[in-house]
Amino acid sequence: MDQIGKLIRGQFLYYHLKFITMKLEIIKQPADILQQRTEEITQERLESDNLQTLIDNMIETMHSADGVGLAGPQVNKNKRITIISSHALEDIDHELIDNSEDLPLINPYWEKLDKKQTVDQEACLSIPNTFGKVKRWKNIEVKALDRKGNKLKFKASNYLARVVQHEVDHLEGVLFTEKATEIQKVDPIEKAVKNRDNI
Repeated sequence: MDQIGKLIRGQFLYYHLKFITMKLEIIKQPADILQQRTEEITQERLESDNLQTLIDNMIETMHSADGVGLAGPQVNKNKRITIISSHALEDIDHELIDNSEDLPLINPYWEKLDKKQTVDQEACLSIPNTFGKVKRWKNIEVKALDRKGNKLKFKASNYLARVVQHEVDHLEGVLFTEKATEIQKVDPIEKAVKNRDNI
């Protein structure tokens, strides 16, 4: 019975630890990994426990930092993966994408659907207390894999399109400050009062 008890306790501990999420360190500029193009994720690697745990930990980290997006390099992982917060998915077709949950995008890329562009203010968890105005495509089509390896294709406009473009830039080693104008440094206390989104 002791051996059976140990086996049961061991299995319980394994599955308990397997599903515990962990907050990761957010890498800050000027870390080299933020300037590097990420590696695509193979189907075999996507199915691994380590990769699935990374996805869960990235979601936890994004929420802990009050972000609306997070990319692999921002947690020191040279992997082509980004998380899009459910807050950015409010206007998406819920029949195509479950907008009640955060959306992991594996190997994402996008294409513009027209020539319309918008300019708006952005910030970044990897460049604290910094804001700038960035011109982005207004309407895009996004293609990626979900965390199960299923193909995703959806249209994104306005805020969601901006978040996706910002995060995919991270996967290409590009920071928003390289595209921004009117860059401002903000005191942390003033930043809290302004209640801006970090992506």
